[in-house]
Amino acid sequence: MLLIQRLPAVAVLPMRNSQYRVQPRVRSPLRSLPGSASDAYDASFMTSRAVRHPNVREKAQIMSASEIERTLVRLAHEIVEKSNGSTDLGLVGIRRRGVPLAERLAKTIGRIEKKTVPVGTLDITLYRDDLSTLGPKPVVQKGDIGFSITGKTIVLVDDVLFTGRTIRAAMDALFHEGRPKLVRLCVLIDRGHRELPIEATYVGRKVQTTAQEIIEVRLREVDNVEQVMLMEKED
Repeated sequence: MLLIQRLPAVAVLPMRNSQYRVQPRVRSPLRSLPGSASDAYDASFMTSRAVRHPNVREKAQIMSASEIERTLVRLAHEIVEKSNGSTDLGLVGIRRRGVPLAERLAKTIGRIEKKTVPVGTLDITLYRDDLSTLGPKPVVQKGDIGFSITGKTIVLVDDVLFTGRTIRAAMDALFHEGRPKLVRLCVLIDRGHRELPIEATYVGRKVQTTAQEIIEVRLREVDNVEQVMLMEKED
């Protein structure tokens, strides 16, 4: 009887121990990039259809939510200073993540200047500047910016500045809508690798990247999370 009673104990011990065995850390599954070229845009509904990008992994966090917020406050003060206030100032966000960034900047400027700053939208689809693989060139969707830009100081707002092609398309679209007095560019991240002579007047942070790396800006209005991530394409 003693032998029979011991058998289950001997059989169970390895199983119980295995529950506490340290497993090697497994890299998180590769994931698609919200807002990048791996998100095909549905122009009819102005929403994105997530398409899995199988060869991208998270490499590092560049900015936290609090860092993004502090950076936007700093950028808002810089815009006010260089624009000599908010008179005749207008912000135009490039869809998708440039729009909530422009709206946040406008709210902060409004608190500083005690004056409402108009915010418009440009929808440039089929191409994102951080992953130029979805189309040969930026395509500007038809639609009003939302306010008259003629004679105003316009600040274009986008999340990432890369080759400059998206900004070039945005500037062409602006001048089809009217004749602003001055056009400046504000970006949260400048990652270099310019193909056109375009530079931002207001830059949140400059990040040196390689051709295999991607900057992914995640905002709570679009992604329900707030951070800037450095991603890496894998062979």
